[in-house]
Amino acid sequence: MLGFGNFNAQDCSGPTRRSFIKTAAAVPFTIGSTSQVLEAAQAAQKSGRVKSVILLWLWGGPSHVDTFDPKPDAPMEYRGPFGTIPTRTPGMHFTELLPKMAARSNKYTVIRSNVTTNGGHPGAGTVGLTGFEENAGPIQPNFGSIVAKHRGSAEALPPFFYVGRGIPRDLPRRIEGYGGGTLGKAYDPFLVSANERGQVSIPQLDLLDGMSPKRIQNRKKMLEQLDLAERRLDAAGIEQWHRTHQSAYGLLADPAARKAFDLTQESDKTRGKYGQTTFGQGCLLARRLAEARVPYIQVNWSEYVETFSPNCDFGWDTHIFNFELLQDRHCPILDRAYSALIDDLDERGLLDDTLLLAMGEFGRTPKISNRAAREHHQHCYFSIWAGGGIEPGRCIGESDAKGERPITRPITPLHVGTTIAELCGVGAKERAEMKVLDGGSVIHELI
Repeated sequence: MLGFGNFNAQDCSGPTRRSFIKTAAAVPFTIGSTSQVLEAAQAAQKSGRVKSVILLWLWGGPSHVDTFDPKPDAPMEYRGPFGTIPTRTPGMHFTELLPKMAARSNKYTVIRSNVTTNGGHPGAGTVGLTGFEENAGPIQPNFGSIVAKHRGSAEALPPFFYVGRGIPRDLPRRIEGYGGGTLGKAYDPFLVSANERGQVSIPQLDLLDGMSPKRIQNRKKMLEQLDLAERRLDAAGIEQWHRTHQSAYGLLADPAARKAFDLTQESDKTRGKYGQTTFGQGCLLARRLAEARVPYIQVNWSEYVETFSPNCDFGWDTHIFNFELLQDRHCPILDRAYSALIDDLDERGLLDDTLLLAMGEFGRTPKISNRAAREHHQHCYFSIWAGGGIEPGRCIGESDAKGERPITRPITPLHVGTTIAELCGVGAKERAEMKVLDGGSVIHELI
């Protein structure tokens, strides 16, 4: 168990919780407090304080009970095998699997009352990243696409990146709401990945035979290669060539843009802090992209939700070996990478105007299954917010004694997307003009 001086914390979900911490969701609102919330939201929107968003997308549905919302007083078939440890946030405990994050909880705020409307991965993924169901009409744009349209490109770099192996999917199909939706394909994310050794690859450039930042040494050679590739792609009838052309041109022609992808410029010590994993090195790449002022970066934990499948990359869909995977793999990787990223952003002076958000598409059943694991659970899960003017060191929202449902105001993906938009300067007027996030409101507890 971690110790923090003489701090005597109680569990955030326990019966003595309110003597230590009040969640904003539990406080009744008055006209005055509502007015203050609106003023704060308007001020945040007007200033557009957030210059970059980094979303850590924990694809597959992490178990909230085994991570950030433990229930040590629940029956054994709910609470699971892990002990709890105090955090630096008074009244809030995590499981023992997250010691580094527990020691840094003064830098971020945890929401424990997220809910969603869909219990399947691709469907819940679309809701989680757009705020709307796939079958409710035209596919709505990803939160990143909305910010990208509002902000435009950061110099030569595209405004919206996916960092990871590919567009999140399960074995049958991918998320529909991964990109531009009703805003158009021009606002789809630009794909880039970093392997566990920190080697960066850009799938879009695989279309352009012989092209890479290392091999293109001068503008003349680059233009020759692009002209040749364009003729070849035009002949093949490949769609979206002009978008790929422009993105490739920007990335390869601009030295500052190329520099953002060169993880070898980081010290071995810094790269080691993030961990020699694809997620860890992806988080480091995200920090470099935020440093280059890319408006929106989504780091995907995995391409596939499944933990064991063909082409497996160990998502959070732990229908089997939930406790073994969390203990030996998932939580240590997340704990290390998240802690390195938030420290790095803070030490470089980037945290004030960079919003760092971590969440999945839903949680997992508090009651342990007959396979000694946990199933999908859309009725309660967590999100973690840092930077961008978010007041840190708090626990917002509360789930019931078994972690099955919130007992405070439920926070929906539409709330999440609207809050991101507001903090990025995309106010109600801009959203109405784009016809996005209709009916959304900010998470006022965060403002």
